[in-house]
Amino acid sequence: MSFPDDPRAIDLMIAFPFRKAEVYEFLRANAKDDATRTGELEMPAGFLFDEVGADPDEDADVIETCIAEMDANGVAAGLFNLGDDALEAKRRYPDRIHLSLEIDPNDIGAAVAAIRVAHADHGIKAVTSFPAGCTPQVPISDRRYYPIYQTCVDLGIPICLTAGVPGPRVPGDCQHVRHFDQVCFDFPELVVVMRHGGEPDEALAVKLMLKYPGLHYSTSAFSPKHYPQAIIDFANTRGTDKIMYAGYYPMGLSLGRIFAELPAVPFRDEVWAPFLRENAHRVFDL
Repeated sequence: MSFPDDPRAIDLMIAFPFRKAEVYEFLRANAKDDATRTGELEMPAGFLFDEVGADPDEDADVIETCIAEMDANGVAAGLFNLGDDALEAKRRYPDRIHLSLEIDPNDIGAAVAAIRVAHADHGIKAVTSFPAGCTPQVPISDRRYYPIYQTCVDLGIPICLTAGVPGPRVPGDCQHVRHFDQVCFDFPELVVVMRHGGEPDEALAVKLMLKYPGLHYSTSAFSPKHYPQAIIDFANTRGTDKIMYAGYYPMGLSLGRIFAELPAVPFRDEVWAPFLRENAHRVFDL
């Protein structure tokens, strides 16, 4: 069960260092606890992590900071949310930067239009969404998501959806894993990648991945020592082509910590390449 010397990983959830108070402002209005609303918790799920780093300096080149972290830990490329930094990084490192678009389906028409424009103009490889972070929240199986799903099918790109209890102190029923059952039934051609663990219903996630060919799982926001046992067992057996690596840099985990812990994950030898990169290449057409 040896971890490869040269991981050449594809990180399916990575970002450039950012100013947390600005990026997470959207969640403060939805929260009711003082620590989140006042900004005492700069990162709204920061109480779950011990590595939430400081904001970058004003004059820092956040692109080069991120690339250096990737180089130091064997990350060949990553999936970044579309924005000015990502576009500049794509110009500098075209083979290492892949783009996704984050959407809130409450404005259905605007979300669909934005997806089509981003795909035509920037070749986005995926759509992403955080149901518990939408304003108001939108359940994964809600009709407001359905035009988004059909647009992804039309364009041949996957959608990444946060699954399970959210870290921020907001309700999480909208992200319950059971919602994927209806969505995958209604959209058999849709490719879906669950983010953020699906806990405490990771066993249900495995059952649904067995049931639906288009449903997958990424390990975002979990340090490797906390990967759910059901997911490890699935990757080692019938789910080798379904489980994909995603990190959480710089939101709550350093790449150094992730790649220091990964060798202890009890994956079989033949699982590492699909987990680290091959599944991502196939599913996201990289």
